[in-house]
Amino acid sequence: MNKKRKNVLPALAQAGPVSVWMILFVTIPMIYIVYISFMSRGVFGDVVYQFSMESYKTLLDATYFKVITKSLKVAVFTTVLCLLVGYPFAYFIARKPRDVASKLITLIMIPFWTNSLMRLNSWLLVFQTSGPVNNFLQATGIVDHPVTFIYTDGLVVLGMITNMLPFAVLPLYSSIEKLDGSLLEASADLGANPVKTFWHVTLPVTFPGIFSSIILVFIPTLGIYTVSDMLGGGKVLYIGNIIKNQFGAIRNWPLGAALSVLLIAITGILIFIYTRFANIEDMEVV
Repeated sequence: MNKKRKNVLPALAQAGPVSVWMILFVTIPMIYIVYISFMSRGVFGDVVYQFSMESYKTLLDATYFKVITKSLKVAVFTTVLCLLVGYPFAYFIARKPRDVASKLITLIMIPFWTNSLMRLNSWLLVFQTSGPVNNFLQATGIVDHPVTFIYTDGLVVLGMITNMLPFAVLPLYSSIEKLDGSLLEASADLGANPVKTFWHVTLPVTFPGIFSSIILVFIPTLGIYTVSDMLGGGKVLYIGNIIKNQFGAIRNWPLGAALSVLLIAITGILIFIYTRFANIEDMEVV
């Protein structure tokens, strides 16, 4: 009995603080958000603790439904582009010696060592009417007058991609680095060309890294609002912007909570799919 207790105590000492942290700062806030989503909004923006499905009915309103659909499309588009750009980049890094690869990974992370507002403002300066891009287009005769780039969906998507690309590259690099070279050699010995080897060997083996990238890019892109606020100038609205506005200026907490529950549900579905078809341990980045 004493021996069993001695084995349990170290495990509790390690798991206890993490469990308490998760319960206090993750589980309880999420439960509260779900609870608030079924409440009503008061006349002065306060929460009336009276059961109501009004917030969820509002999500089916044409205006909100359009924003939700648009946000999902942008998140999917951003995720796909990050994968298309990030996979070959991660493959290139993974094939390099470890010391060179670590330096290349550091280069990827350097932009995140600068303030996000500086990075977003730099895009506005580059693409403004009198910025370098418009000056180049007019100087080369491609356009006759300045093109409006700022405060558009296109610039917001560009900002999303540049912000999320490292989150796609890191798990892909981790997965590709673990790829057993003997599998590629065996495929070549059996007569498969590089394209067939990639589709039938490399891609399936690195699937956990691909799905990890999808989760790490899609979910933040769906809920982020700073990029669209800065590069969209308040004209481009996604789910994250609406949630921020509901909890802020509009003071409709139940509706903001309902939208947050929608994001939580999407996150849960993606994680469920991942754990169903892949090993959760493969989600480790590096």
